[in-house]
Amino acid sequence: MRFTRHLLVAIPYGWLLVLFLVPFLIVLKISLSDTAIAIPPYTPTLDLSGGWAAVRDFFSQLDFENFVFLTDDDLYWKAYLSSLQIAFFSTIFTLLVGFPIAYGMANAPDEWRPALMMLVILPFWTSFLIRVYAWIGILSTEGFLNQFLIGIGLISEPLTILNTDIAVYIGIVYTYLPFMILPIYATLERMDVSLLEAAEDLGCSRRQAFWYVTAPLSRPGVIAGCFLVFIPALGEFVIPSLLGGSGTLMIGKVLWEEFFSNRDWPVASAVAIILLLILIIPIILFQRNQQAQREADG
Repeated sequence: MRFTRHLLVAIPYGWLLVLFLVPFLIVLKISLSDTAIAIPPYTPTLDLSGGWAAVRDFFSQLDFENFVFLTDDDLYWKAYLSSLQIAFFSTIFTLLVGFPIAYGMANAPDEWRPALMMLVILPFWTSFLIRVYAWIGILSTEGFLNQFLIGIGLISEPLTILNTDIAVYIGIVYTYLPFMILPIYATLERMDVSLLEAAEDLGCSRRQAFWYVTAPLSRPGVIAGCFLVFIPALGEFVIPSLLGGSGTLMIGKVLWEEFFSNRDWPVASAVAIILLLILIIPIILFQRNQQAQREADG
């Protein structure tokens, strides 16, 4: 019995070791290396084949010049701030769209809920790239959206939406909307309806009952949904690359350009390490929120 319990605990820790800690250490090692015209394009400052002597030399000559370089060039900290801004407002917009949908699903008749759930997760059955490329055809100057707006007489000339930050917001909200809807729906679906009836019996209107009962009880789902949207949106690369223009600055684009265009792996690895450290904060907060929710349910 004890062996089985230890085995169950060892599986997720082994998963994290192989797929997170080891890649992280490799990227960290590259970030402390020197750029070189070679394959791979860096010179390692730590060579484990040299034994303990190589390790001692590494720590005696350790420098963080690649991380210092990130502070010297304002491109990088502007990219981090821009990514935080886009991820934050995208999360807010996704919440504003997703909460009414989740609320409507939770209050729909029981026989409708499976169909509504299927409609929410249906986009996952299609390739992510295909869905993003579809928005290019929708948002372009000759795209469906402009043709529709001109057809109904709302505008007289096409709007410029593609290759702007607005297109990036639309792409992120569309892509991550199910991640917001599902946790909120799961929370609202478990809510005791008798609490609303009790609030109305005590003199609350339906609107007051929503703000005093439904909104506070839905908070765990809202927090989980916001984290599930904010964390991946912060490092998003595909959406700003395809829907955003040259003026759209996100750290995911900068990271890709450093790796594949500039071939500066040490600086790119330093950028990735800083991004990971930024992401650790919401990840830890998300895990604590999930733990508190499990303890409350238990």
